[in-house]
Amino acid sequence: MASIVLADVRTACERQVVAEWVAVNHPDAQLRTLSEIDLAATDESTELIPARVVWLPPVRKGERRVSVADVLALSNPRKPPAFRQEMIRKKSPDRVRVVQGAPATIEDLHGRYREETAEGESFDAFVGVQAALAAERAERQVVGDRYKVPRLVAEQIGASARFQANAAKLAAELGRPAAAVVREATDKMGTFVATQSRLMDDLLSSIIGQLHERTWTVSADLDTMGHLRTLNKTHGLVFLPSHRSYVDPFVLAEVLRRYDFPPNMILGGDNLQLWPLSAIARRAGTIFIRRKFGTDPVYKFAMRSYLSFIVEKRFNLVWYIEGGRSRTGKLRPPKLGLLSYVADAVAHLDGADVMVVPTSIVYDQLHEIGAMAAEAAGAKKRPEDLGWLLRYAKQQREYLGNARVRFGEPFSLRQALTDAGEGKAQLEKVAFRVMDEINSATPISATSLAGFAILGAEDRAYTADEIERILAPLLSYIDRRGLPGPDPSTCRGLGLLSTLGELTDAGVLTRYDGGTDQVWSITPNNHPIAAYYRNGAIHHFVDRAIVELGLLAADDGLFSLRDEEFMTAGQAEALRIRDLLKFEFFFPVKEEFLHRLGAELDLISPDWRTEPPTAERIHETLLGHAGELFARRTLQPFFDAQLVVAKLLVTAGDGSVDKETVLIEGLGLGRQLVLQGVVRSKDSVSRELYDAAYQLAENRGLVTPSETGDIAERRKAWLAEVEEMRSRLTRIAQIELAQARRAADEAAGR
Repeated sequence: MASIVLADVRTACERQVVAEWVAVNHPDAQLRTLSEIDLAATDESTELIPARVVWLPPVRKGERRVSVADVLALSNPRKPPAFRQEMIRKKSPDRVRVVQGAPATIEDLHGRYREETAEGESFDAFVGVQAALAAERAERQVVGDRYKVPRLVAEQIGASARFQANAAKLAAELGRPAAAVVREATDKMGTFVATQSRLMDDLLSSIIGQLHERTWTVSADLDTMGHLRTLNKTHGLVFLPSHRSYVDPFVLAEVLRRYDFPPNMILGGDNLQLWPLSAIARRAGTIFIRRKFGTDPVYKFAMRSYLSFIVEKRFNLVWYIEGGRSRTGKLRPPKLGLLSYVADAVAHLDGADVMVVPTSIVYDQLHEIGAMAAEAAGAKKRPEDLGWLLRYAKQQREYLGNARVRFGEPFSLRQALTDAGEGKAQLEKVAFRVMDEINSATPISATSLAGFAILGAEDRAYTADEIERILAPLLSYIDRRGLPGPDPSTCRGLGLLSTLGELTDAGVLTRYDGGTDQVWSITPNNHPIAAYYRNGAIHHFVDRAIVELGLLAADDGLFSLRDEEFMTAGQAEALRIRDLLKFEFFFPVKEEFLHRLGAELDLISPDWRTEPPTAERIHETLLGHAGELFARRTLQPFFDAQLVVAKLLVTAGDGSVDKETVLIEGLGLGRQLVLQGVVRSKDSVSRELYDAAYQLAENRGLVTPSETGDIAERRKAWLAEVEEMRSRLTRIAQIELAQARRAADEAAGR
């Protein structure tokens, strides 16, 4: 069988390098470029062997990597100009390699061409693309998986039979010529398809690395990284991280790069297309897409086609399922648009699947928190422009502690869709599974736990010893639950002083040194910032908080304490409380949720399954858990926010209410009720929290008047339900005071 080495070369030097390699490795083969072969006249049994020259950067600090200096010198070590190639070859022969792609006969290529390519597309062009892709795969064996990049994307998608058939179908629906839709879709695809230059990947890593490498110490779970590497050999990975900072994608990318993962294709909003960074980012795999494109069917088709290509070729993908950065420190509701496109690709490609990787990224400190907390309290968001970018980069000059990247349990998207059933709720169930896994994987930082402790305590100043005593039972609970907690040393002694110092530097706390002891208090008007830190850990305490509210309902005699009835009524009450909080937190399915509550009861009262409940026993159980009652500290802000929105709805009588009006008036009423002492949590004055409360009201049919005409009464019923929960939180506060008195008496020996 005859063989032709199909050389992908740019210069005479590269051709000579390949020729010398051919003489040693394929002495009987001819050396040709694609333009030198008449494929139509060549025997079908001829084997084509793709080959190209790979130029490697010099070794710098133990790694072959392009530097910013190379770019400033207008030099790309991976593609040196012709006049430098011979010199590099002689002086640094280790930088010059020849790679061989997987060979294929012309007959095999004709078969693939007929199967994959639309009628009328050039066979020569198809062979060129296939040879380039084969050489790319071989090149990764030399440069590493971190440089696995999709090449010739537009050419492959546009030439595919599937793309043109789907374009023709869309054209028929729109009443337009198929060729016009193909042309428009291809043009629009060109606005977001990311190219991935190895030079730009190295350059972006070098530039952005300076924004986070000196700001945070970045860590990842090594055991999970090994598991993901194994999965990535057979599946594309879709990373869905929490979104707290603009540097999230770069922190994640650097962690994956460090362990030689293929680079992620990053889906980001076109509001961040800031020159010159966006020009580099797009060439390093960032896909800038419109924030909204639901009314443009051709753009939607182009995006679906692109994501289908990424899924089919098993490239790794990342986007932020929340749709934007958290303004409160806890996860925002998921946006389902991009998930639906990837799910559609999995459903329509035979055997295709991706592994979804829920990902948590948390920071000890963030410069952005102040601005985001202000936005949540009603301030206008500043637009992202070049000036903003320069200010942002300037902020990242000081050390801010740790950034932790952790991963939830990966799962098959195809299997998850099957498990979720059919209908409108299918994607929501998958998305909620992602959010629950992110929460489970999110570590509790020392700054988050300190924020939780101080915000939940009386609004005054505390010594370090007092704060340590507040933290001690929290650490005990975290240990017994097996939660991903902080290093205990950061919450005690000198470690605690360091943690308090971080929060003071961040403006969360104010330290007073004018007396006999140093004391710390929340900086005036900075309760929302303290809440942002607290909310990074708050989801770990929600189940326990619901159990406490349920026990109080039993203690107050709101349902029977007889064994069988107690269990049924208690579960119903827990589900009622969950329903009130379903727009604030992400809960698992009913059975898993109730199982988790049972595990919490095991911690509170290990014999609860066998000992008959009584009001006295329930009360004594709650009283006996000094420092480990979480309901008030966890849920007060959310029920306070619901109180404000419910009051506004009741005031509206049976009239309709506008969301924006409710949010604006809510900020005013919320501040008034804080001043009056009605609303206990200052951080509850938040557009984000009022937005969630409004969604709950809308979900309950309390926004638009109904035909039955009973909306005013149902609004009052919701307000009464919220007041009932706030009353239980007041009871928790009273029990906490009783706990403190008991502890003081025991310390005094009384």
